[in-house]
Amino acid sequence: MMRVTYAHMGTSTIVFKSMLEEIGHEVIVPRRPTPKTLSLGVQYAPEFACIPFKLVLGTYLETIPRGVDMIISAGGYGPCRAGFYGELHGRILREMGYNPDFVFFFPPLKKPVDFFRKIIQLKQGGSWRDLFRSCQRGLKKLKAVDDIEIRSHEIRARELKRGDTSRAFRKSLNYLEEARTTKEIEEARREGLGELDKVSINPDFEPLKVGIIGEIYVQLEPAANFYLEETLGNMGVVPKRTIFLTSFTRRDVVAHGDREAKERAEPYIPLVIGGHGQNSVGDVVHFAEDGYHGIVQLAPFTCIPEIVAKSIMPHLSKVKGIPVLTFFIDEQTGQAGVETRLEAFVDLMQEQRKNNSA
Repeated sequence: MMRVTYAHMGTSTIVFKSMLEEIGHEVIVPRRPTPKTLSLGVQYAPEFACIPFKLVLGTYLETIPRGVDMIISAGGYGPCRAGFYGELHGRILREMGYNPDFVFFFPPLKKPVDFFRKIIQLKQGGSWRDLFRSCQRGLKKLKAVDDIEIRSHEIRARELKRGDTSRAFRKSLNYLEEARTTKEIEEARREGLGELDKVSINPDFEPLKVGIIGEIYVQLEPAANFYLEETLGNMGVVPKRTIFLTSFTRRDVVAHGDREAKERAEPYIPLVIGGHGQNSVGDVVHFAEDGYHGIVQLAPFTCIPEIVAKSIMPHLSKVKGIPVLTFFIDEQTGQAGVETRLEAFVDLMQEQRKNNSA
């Protein structure tokens, strides 16, 4: 039995935990990143590495002393430098005297032989049947987590008592964490959605709708984006991310990326620039055409694909008539500054909606 860990990334942690336990590993669950985690990563990371690199490195350094034998990670393959992060994390850890096995997965269609070899290493002699069933249950649980998270975003903006949605959401995730069989996962999903539906809301309130675009880690990990979705919900705004792990698995891991987003981006940026840069441009077009009131772009500082996408945002904002707010996030970014900018952005959208209605 291997003692296995991975990077914390939003609500996906509970799914990874159950999948790895089912194939026979002891899981050392990473704690949610804190400012201390980031400080630890900054101390040992290259100066111009992005905040996902530093947060993930800090998470490993906090988790390895708890007895980790294997670290599992994944990344892209192409222009984005994230594909090299697993190798660089491993080198830093070895230089510090740590030597866990490091299993870094590339998308299976990019390196099928390498992917297959690492699957064999991960299953540790277990049966392919058990692995397949574990993956099936994992995807079902992942879909249930995403469904509950989406519902919480819709309800939080209308809640009558601040904090009720967040409490119901945490309770719902606890149900899913305990679920093991396919039947239990479906029951936990229903009970979780039921908990959210119990939250008292103002049905007559019409919230603003904001699209969230940008790099995957800062979209999915609240500790990296300063709990942006919850903050927007408390301001009476319904956020909609472009990336959930279920859709990401279907489009970017199993298939060849989000073709619809790339087609929408084609008139403005007709080439792949790595990461989610091209998708971000196409997603602005989608949200504008879908009647959203604004867009927030989340990007790690020094992320080249999102910097290129950002250069097109002023033109897109003007052409499509939708305001875009960009956050380039690093260890110097602060909660107060993020909230202040969001408040001003919400005021702008409310004024624009009022003028459009008039």
